[in-house]
Amino acid sequence: MLERVITNPDPYEPFLLSQGIKAGGLLFISGQAGAGEDGKIVPGGFLAQGEQAFANLRRALEAGGSDLKHVIKVTIFVTDMGHFEDVVALRRKFFSAPYPADTIAEIKALYTPDAMIEIEAIAAVAGAPVVVDRQEG
Repeated sequence: MLERVITNPDPYEPFLLSQGIKAGGLLFISGQAGAGEDGKIVPGGFLAQGEQAFANLRRALEAGGSDLKHVIKVTIFVTDMGHFEDVVALRRKFFSAPYPADTIAEIKALYTPDAMIEIEAIAAVAGAPVVVDRQEG
C-alpha cells in the first residue's frame, strides 16, 4: 500500500507532486531544494541553499516517520560541480557513519534558475520492517 507524505505547508501540492511516498517500510522523498517556507530560494549562496535543502529534507523525512539517520540513499543534484567540496561538508554536517549511498550529479538547471542544489532520498521508516521479496532464478 502506498501512503502519501504531506508537510505543512506543502509546496509540491500545486504541481501534483508528493513530498514523499511510503511503501513497504521505505520512504521515497522528492527532491528538496533550498527554498524557504515562502517557496523562494534562500539568499546567501550555495551553502545557504544546501543547508535549507537539508532542513527541507529533514522535515519531509519526519513527516513520513523517518529521519536523517535512516537515509539509505541520496541523490544530490548541483548546477555547478565546483561546489563538490561544499557538498561533502554538508554531508559531513547532516549525516553520520555509516553514510548513505550517494550520487552527486551536475545538471544544467533545476526548476528555477536561482536553485543551485536539490536533494532526493530513500530512507527506512523508523521501526518498520523493510520488505524485500526477491525471486531466485
